[in-house]
Amino acid sequence: MKKVLILSAICLFALCGCGKIPKLANGEEAVITFKKDGKEHSISADELYELLKNNYGVDAVTNLLDKYILETEFPEYADSAKKEADSTVEALKLNYKDKENELLSLLQIYYGLNSVEAYGDFIYINSLRTHALDEYAKLQVSDKDIENYYNKEAKGDIEVYHILVTPKVTDGMSEDDQKKAEEDAKNTINEIIKKLNDSKDALTTFKELVKEYSEDESTNQKDGNLGFINYYQLSSEYDELIDAAYKLKNGEYSTKLITTKLGYHVIYRNDSKEKDTLENLKDEILDILADRVKEDDDKASIHALKYYRDNYNMKIIDSELNNVYGKNLNSQLNAQSAE
Repeated sequence: MKKVLILSAICLFALCGCGKIPKLANGEEAVITFKKDGKEHSISADELYELLKNNYGVDAVTNLLDKYILETEFPEYADSAKKEADSTVEALKLNYKDKENELLSLLQIYYGLNSVEAYGDFIYINSLRTHALDEYAKLQVSDKDIENYYNKEAKGDIEVYHILVTPKVTDGMSEDDQKKAEEDAKNTINEIIKKLNDSKDALTTFKELVKEYSEDESTNQKDGNLGFINYYQLSSEYDELIDAAYKLKNGEYSTKLITTKLGYHVIYRNDSKEKDTLENLKDEILDILADRVKEDDDKASIHALKYYRDNYNMKIIDSELNNVYGKNLNSQLNAQSAE
């Protein structure tokens, strides 16, 4: 039964479907036969199996088993992930409607894939694996961890206004020009802070400066108001902004440069609320602590997949393939540790 993993793949290459497979003299199944000048030769299924096993076996096996396990474990998520992958494939086909060869070339170069459908499968399985990592990370968080976070770190929401200034960096800019653009943006932030320092009514002045300087179109018409925010409402990329906001008192503004992926900020803390109950914050805290698990464990993605495979009592019957799988898993763990 060791050929069960590749026989279906062999059928895909048969022009007339997977029909009766000829037998060789030694009883093995033939995959390819050819004859010239009265001489016959064949390639057996065993030979093909050994070739595929040694060169592609681990990737093929892990893709097959992870797909089955994670679809079974997370059926609802699998449905949405499949729809997203299909949507991506359709969008690609549409965008490259008259440039199919160019698209296939790009997929081959960047992903080693030979079809748009294979790329869809690639997106799908990786989406499942990402979700598995998220769920695994949550399993590492105990109720005690959540309670400790609530008592020591959880805070009430705060109302924050902000002014965003983005460096005018463009593609093709020289390194010196990029540095100048960065400095210009920082100087603008310092100019804003100086105007706030000189004002008698910081909030009124702040709202005026929003209209003059801020490049955040989503909040410009709201005087720069971000609303009531907290750590669990924004990604960790905005922790510097939230950290700075919690260090302020109501009615105070930031006097030091705040950096996020969007650019540079000046913020004004306007109001605050009491901390919500543990019961109401439990899910948000769980997400925060799960993110920390992923950040602190550089091997979390490997551990997650191993966890679910072990839960399904996964066994690779072919001893050679199992040995390669074990070496590959150890290699991944060691590579993650070295990064």
